[in-house]
Order: sequence, then C-alpha cells, then structure tokens
Amino acid sequence: MDPSNPVVRLCTQGMQAEAEGRDADARDLFLQAWEAAGDDYEACVAAHYLARHQPTPQQTLHWNQECLNRADLVGDDRVTAFYASLHVNMAKAYADLDDPDRAREHFELAAAHIDEVPPGQYADWTRAAIAEGLRSTGAAEPRPAEGLLTALFTRFCERGDFKALGLILPAYLADLGTDDDRVRLATALHMVHAARWLPEDEQHTLSEAISTLTTA
Repeated sequence: MDPSNPVVRLCTQGMQAEAEGRDADARDLFLQAWEAAGDDYEACVAAHYLARHQPTPQQTLHWNQECLNRADLVGDDRVTAFYASLHVNMAKAYADLDDPDRAREHFELAAAHIDEVPPGQYADWTRAAIAEGLRSTGAAEPRPAEGLLTALFTRFCERGDFKALGLILPAYLADLGTDDDRVRLATALHMVHAARWLPEDEQHTLSEAISTLTTA
C-alpha cells in the first residue's frame, strides 16, 4: 500500500494508536479513513481496520462484509493478497455469532487464497489462523499424530527446549491438512529426530509420531 495515500496514512496512525492502547483514538482515525475514502480500494482498506473496533459481533460482521464487497468491486491485483485475511475475518465474525457453518465456509475460502499472500510473517500468521479455524470448525481432519505431538510440545515446554519447539511448531501451526503440509510437518519431525538431542522417551514418542503421520 502507498504510504503517502491519505487513507493509508490515517490507517497507519490508527494502528499506532492501537499499539499504544488508545482504542478510541484508533477507531476515530479509522472512521476518518472511511469517510475520506475516494474509491473502492480505499474504502476496502478503511473498512478492514474499522471492523476491528466495533461494539457488537453483528457490526463487526457488517464491516468485514463491507470490506470484502469493496475488494470484489476493485477486482484487480491490488487486492489479490487481501482475500485470505478477509475471509479469515469473516469466518471469525461468524464464529462469534455462533454460526459455525458460515465460519467453516469462509475458513475454506481463506485456505483457497493463502497461496496468493506473499511469503513472510504476515502469510505465516494468516496460514496459522486458517489452520486453527479449519480444525475448530471441523473442516479439517485431526492430524493422525495429534495426541503424540501435543504430548511432545508439553514436554518441550516443561524442559524449556525451545529449539525443538521452534523447529516443529511452525509446520504444525501452518498445517492446512494438505499433502504438502503433511510432508512439511513430517520433514520437521525427521530433522529433530535425526539430531538425537532429545531424552530417550521423547525420542521414542517422536518416532511414533513420524510413523503415525507417514503411514496414515
């Protein structure tokens, strides 16, 4: 986004206010951005941020829907990378309204758009949010080794083994249930297993997890 754009500049100021805990100021700045929007692209950007400062789930859904509608009206490459996040926001709004079917629908749409997000921390965060949403709404099957991996993560945390946790957790959190995701997670598990620094019981559990994951 162009930082010199007046709407983008107001949204940037609003994000700064958010970071400083000034939520009322942030909402005012995002509302100013909405009122200043001169086209669908600028309205899409402003609505995205304004949705984060609504008093009710219904109003949050309204502004997220407005954001999605405006993105559809833009219809060009400027908004292509937005869609995964927009559908995550729609899904969370429906989940807050106790509508798991619509939430699941939007998490699935978000997953369909995730490869359009440029690689980086934002893409990683969005992918993790989608993976969590797919599982919480029953759109993705539980991992075959879920119980074993949870037990391992608990042990890593208890021992403070952040190296093992850091090597495996990104692939675990980003698992959308595809074959590629399963290979990525299995590869991370193999790497830690091959290093052989874990205690014997954890090494054994890790072997079981790899076997379960790769043979399911």
